[in-house]
Amino acid sequence: MKLLILGLGTQELILIAIVALLFFGGKKIPELMKGLGKGVKSFKDGMNGIDDQKDESTDTENKK
Repeated sequence: MKLLILGLGTQELILIAIVALLFFGGKKIPELMKGLGKGVKSFKDGMNGIDDQKDESTDTENKK
C-alpha cells in the first residue's frame, strides 16, 4: 500500500523510524520533534507577518 507522502510506502516509513530511533535514541526524538514544531510555527508566523505587511501597504496605497 503506497502512501502519498513523498511517494514512500509503509515499509520505507517504518525503516526510517527505526533508523531514527537507533541514531538519536528514544529520549532525544521528542526534543527534536518539539524543536521542529517550534520552527514550523515560527515560519508560519513569519509568513503571516509578511501577508499582514502586504495588506497594510496595499490599504495605504488605496487611500492615496
